Amino acid sequence: MNVPETFFSVSEELRLFGLSCLFGAVFGVIYDIFRTVRLLLPHNGVLVAAEDILFLMLYAVFLTSFATAAARGEMRFYYVIGNAAGFTLYIFTLGSIVIRTMTKLITVIEVVLRVITCPFRQFFALLRKKAAFKFVGTSKNIVHIFKKLKMLLLKPILLLYNKKVNKIRKKVDKGGKKTKKYQ
Repeated sequence: MNVPETFFSVSEELRLFGLSCLFGAVFGVIYDIFRTVRLLLPHNGVLVAAEDILFLMLYAVFLTSFATAAARGEMRFYYVIGNAAGFTLYIFTLGSIVIRTMTKLITVIEVVLRVITCPFRQFFALLRKKAAFKFVGTSKNIVHIFKKLKMLLLKPILLLYNKKVNKIRKKVDKGGKKTKKYQ
């Protein structure tokens, strides 16, 4: 009768720990991708939190898959410790170099793009200025037309529906007092 092994030998555990350290470094590379996206597109706190949650969900799927594929479905705490050690080692060694390089590269690309697009930006600024002048001029004409129309309308004080009240109203000034010439 063959009894399946129910435990790992020390060499198998060391191999699994080494693999988990290696995969921790791989997750450091994935986290660097997230950090590079944050450098390219500035985020607010909500988007950073959403990206971190997405990263942790990806890590949870990986950890479950790792335990299923490499460790016969057995979950051990030293997998997480190995992942954390590999991740930390990568972030503080190669990760810092990668992020510094990416920051410098993004800065150089931004400067080059500013130099290339400078004539276009000046052209579009001039175009916008002329369009704004036309729009402002047109809107001033429209406002002037409406002011003329308002002058043609009756004054709001005289717009009463009851003729009796309207006759009485003609003898009263705006404050509700009788005018001197009608007293």
